[in-house]
Amino acid sequence: MKELVRYLLDNLFVDFQGTVDLEHVREFLRKDDSREARVLLAKLNQDGDISDMLDTLADTLKTTLPKGINDSVLKEHLNMYSES
Repeated sequence: MKELVRYLLDNLFVDFQGTVDLEHVREFLRKDDSREARVLLAKLNQDGDISDMLDTLADTLKTTLPKGINDSVLKEHLNMYSES
């Protein structure tokens, strides 16, 4: 059982549903005047796409699944992405 659980966790696929495109993300970030929002918005404007952000976020969030994903974990991962 332990090996099966580890295998399933290692091969878990994280995805996002709903409308997640660059314009929607920009709208959310423009309403936020925090430093983190400005840094992420600048990075996304430089990239011109959010696919890399979503892929990176999904991959890095997989490592936190055993502990749980919440608002602060998601914010931490977005900050790590925007500063990379």
